[in-house]
Amino acid sequence: MTYPWKNWDKALFAEVAGRHWPGAEPVLPKLSRAANHGRLWFAVAAGIAAAGGPSGRRAAARGLGSLALASLTVNTVGKGAVRRSRPILDAVPVIRQLHRQPITSSFPSGHAASAAAFAAGAALESTGWGTVVAPIAASVAFSRIYTGVHYPSDVLVGCALGVGAALTVRALIPPATVRPEPGPKAPAPALPDGAGLHVVVNTAAGPPPLLTTPEVRIAAALPEADVVECTEDDDLAELLEKAARAAVEQSGALGVCGGDGTIRLAAAVALRHGLPLAVFPGGTRNHFALDLGLNTIDDTAEAVLAGRAAGVDVARTTVLDTPGAAGEPYLNTFSIGSYPDLVRVRERWSRRVGSWPAGVLAAVHVLRTCEPVQIEINGRPRSVWLLFAGNCRYSSVGLAPVRRKNLTDGRLDVRIVDGGPYARTRLVGAALTGVLTRSPVYEAAAVPRLRVRVPGAGVHLACDGEVAPAPGELLLDKVPGGLVVYRG
Repeated sequence: MTYPWKNWDKALFAEVAGRHWPGAEPVLPKLSRAANHGRLWFAVAAGIAAAGGPSGRRAAARGLGSLALASLTVNTVGKGAVRRSRPILDAVPVIRQLHRQPITSSFPSGHAASAAAFAAGAALESTGWGTVVAPIAASVAFSRIYTGVHYPSDVLVGCALGVGAALTVRALIPPATVRPEPGPKAPAPALPDGAGLHVVVNTAAGPPPLLTTPEVRIAAALPEADVVECTEDDDLAELLEKAARAAVEQSGALGVCGGDGTIRLAAAVALRHGLPLAVFPGGTRNHFALDLGLNTIDDTAEAVLAGRAAGVDVARTTVLDTPGAAGEPYLNTFSIGSYPDLVRVRERWSRRVGSWPAGVLAAVHVLRTCEPVQIEINGRPRSVWLLFAGNCRYSSVGLAPVRRKNLTDGRLDVRIVDGGPYARTRLVGAALTGVLTRSPVYEAAAVPRLRVRVPGAGVHLACDGEVAPAPGELLLDKVPGGLVVYRG
C-alpha cells in the first residue's frame, strides 16, 4: 500500500537536503553528535542546576526525568513497532553527513524525542529555563533532517513523544509552580525585621551552598532574628527546645531551616509550646515548604514580616502496644515496605555520589532486591510491597507522590502495593504503560485513620524520610489544623 504522506515526507526531506543553509554546516552536525546518548542534555542540566538555584535544579531534574521516559518509550516500543529504513543520502552534501550513520529504525527520532522531552520538562517547571533551552532542542531536532539521518515525520513524531513524556511526568509529579491552596488563616505575629523569631539551621541538611549559606541569607532578610547553626556535633532537639523557650518569652515564633526530617522535629516542638512555625527551605527536596508556597528563603521571610499564616493538618503515629505512648507527629509521609529500604540505601550512597544520583541508584537496587512484608491493616492480614500514608491527599498518582494542594482536608492519603506473585513485574509494567491506578496490585484510599500491626521482626518504617524499626502495632490519625505555619 502506498501512503500519500510518504511522498510529502520524502519531498520535504529532499527540499531540506537541496537547500543551502547559511551558517548551519559548522554547527548542526556537531550539535547532532553532541546529543548522542543524551550527553548534550546532561551537560545542559548540570549548567542549569549550577546557575539556577533551587528552581534551576528542579527544572534540570524534570527535564532529565522526561528525557529518560521518552528515551525508554522510543527505544523499547517506538522503534520496535515500526521498522523504517533510513533516508538515502545521495542528495545530502557529504560535509553535512555524520561520520557514523545510525543503523536502528528511522522511525521515530530518538534525538528529537529526547530534545523535546528535556525542553518541555524544563519549561513545565520553569518558563524561563524552558525558553532558554527551546532553541537548542529545536536545533537538535532539525539537525536530524539536515544531516540526513531522519525524515521530517520521524522528527515530528519523536517531538510529540517527547512532549507526551514530559506531560506524563508532570501528571505523576506536579511541578513546584502549581500554587497550593492557602488554607484557613491562623493568627501569627508579624515580626518586624524578624524580631522575636528564633531560627535553628541544620547545616547537615540539603546540598552544599554554592555561594552564601542559609544562615547568612536568613540573617540578611531578617536582621533582628536570632539564627543558630546546628552542626553534626550538636543536639538538634536540644537547640530547638532552647529556641522555642526563647520565642515563648518574646511572644514570637520558632523558625527552622533544613530537610523534612528536621522540620518534622521542629513541628513537634512548636506544637508542644503552642508556637507558630516558620519553615525556611533548606533540604534536598523541601516537600512541606513547597506545599506551603515557600520556594525560597525570601518567601518565608516575606510571610514572617507580613504575619501571613495558616493552620495545617498534622498526621501522627501512636504506638498502641506501649501504654501511655504519645502520638508522634509527621507532616508528609509514613511508609512501610520498599520505601524505608530505599531511604536507607539512598542515605548510605548520597555522601559519595550526591543526592539525585543516589536516589536513582537506590531505586534500582530496591526494585531488584526488596521483598514483601507481612502486616495487618485494620485487622486484615496483607502481604505488601509498600504501604504509603500521606498527610492529606496528594494531587499526583503513583507510589511516592510529592505534591499537595490542600493541607487541611483531614485525610490520610493511603496507597498500597500488594506483594503477590509477580507483583514487582506487574507494578513496573503498569507504571510504564500509564495504567498504575487500574493495576490489580495497587490500591488507594483517603481515610481519617489507619491501624497497622506488624507481627514480624526486622520491619522498618519511614516518617518524613527518617527510618526506624517498626513497633508491633500503630494507629495513624490526624490533628486537623493543629499546626500554625507561615505560608506563601
